[in-house]
Amino acid sequence: MSNVRLDIGGRDFSVSCAPGEEEHIAMLGRQIDDKLRTMGAATGNSESRMLLLAALLLADEVHELKSGKGTAPAAPDRSALLREMAKSLDGTAARIEKLATRLEQSAANP
Repeated sequence: MSNVRLDIGGRDFSVSCAPGEEEHIAMLGRQIDDKLRTMGAATGNSESRMLLLAALLLADEVHELKSGKGTAPAAPDRSALLREMAKSLDGTAARIEKLATRLEQSAANP
């Protein structure tokens, strides 16, 4: 297992991943951080709340792409890449939701 350090919302996180997935995980972390930055005022929320909101925004984008409502690139050779990215984002959103739940539980029960 490898570890990747992520800077999300001004906080450092260490995430384990399979060897060779480090750059992919780092890219996903940057996407989450970008979402948090676009939320602006929401950054006053708790860490778990910010991560949940970012995950929801990313999941909404994935949903729109899957349902055909989003603006996907027209090039047919990119469709497989978009499906793979959507699948990765779905998994990342699920992991973030689990993390947010654990963080809220640990904050409630110190």
